[in-house]
Amino acid sequence: MIAVIQRVSEASVTIEGKVEGKIDNGFLVLLGITHTDTQEDTEWLGKKIIGMRIFGDAEGKMNLDLKSVNGNILLISQFTLHANTKKGNRPSFIEAARPETAIPLYEKMIAFLGKELGAPIQCGIFGADMKVALLNDGPVTIVIDSKNRI
Repeated sequence: MIAVIQRVSEASVTIEGKVEGKIDNGFLVLLGITHTDTQEDTEWLGKKIIGMRIFGDAEGKMNLDLKSVNGNILLISQFTLHANTKKGNRPSFIEAARPETAIPLYEKMIAFLGKELGAPIQCGIFGADMKVALLNDGPVTIVIDSKNRI
């Protein structure tokens, strides 16, 4: 499971002209799920996301987490994070989980993050054609892979 975490001043997702999710200060999280991911990956990665200390403290150092700044999360499923680009110029998405595997894990991540953050998680619609807008703050972008824990 891969998460691309972007610290944002604002972010939103629009589907068919309708804003489905919107946050101000917080994280835009792009989540890629592979066919080998499990509930354990969801919980490990969810804890890393919630605990990520990438907001500035009074001295401007990245020391604060989401809860400390009353931040929110906009979570977007993105199978293209598992693109294999080793051969040719057309990516292969064979490592991305099929919907029957990915949707339950995506829904578990939404529930887990909401419980840990103590606030509802904004999100897109799995498999939809989404337009994501963001104002990256910093810019700060962090990539975490649950298969690369060491």
